[in-house]
Amino acid sequence: MPIKNYTTKIPATQTVGEIQGILAAHGARQIMIDYADGGRVDAIAFAIDTPMGRRGFRLPGRVEPVMRTLEKQRVKTDRDHAERVAWRIVKDWVDAQMAILESEQVSMDEIFLPYMVNETGQTLYQMVQSNTLMLGGGEG
Repeated sequence: MPIKNYTTKIPATQTVGEIQGILAAHGARQIMIDYADGGRVDAIAFAIDTPMGRRGFRLPGRVEPVMRTLEKQRVKTDRDHAERVAWRIVKDWVDAQMAILESEQVSMDEIFLPYMVNETGQTLYQMVQSNTLMLGGGEG
């Protein structure tokens, strides 16, 4: 069975707007859209207030992996289609995370922790992956 939202016709820009609305309704204080070449949305950057002050986050919409997945699943696709699917998947994930937030199981910063950015725009996840931020081996 193909990945979620593979039949979507909803434009990526509309979905990104929906994501902005969800984030704003749940405490985002600033929201910015990062665009790639050709005016395509690359990521949604936003700030939220945390116990440690206002922090920035960058939530990507990775189109190329979605396109490869659709092709492997033999779904007829092109760049525009993969972009629509990618952002719709992100929106569904954000929606699900907000349900966990609303049930008070997590905090907003906890949800988006891997996407928190440093002063150079690198995410926490990217820092861990590049060994810039060492978490230790877990022995103990």
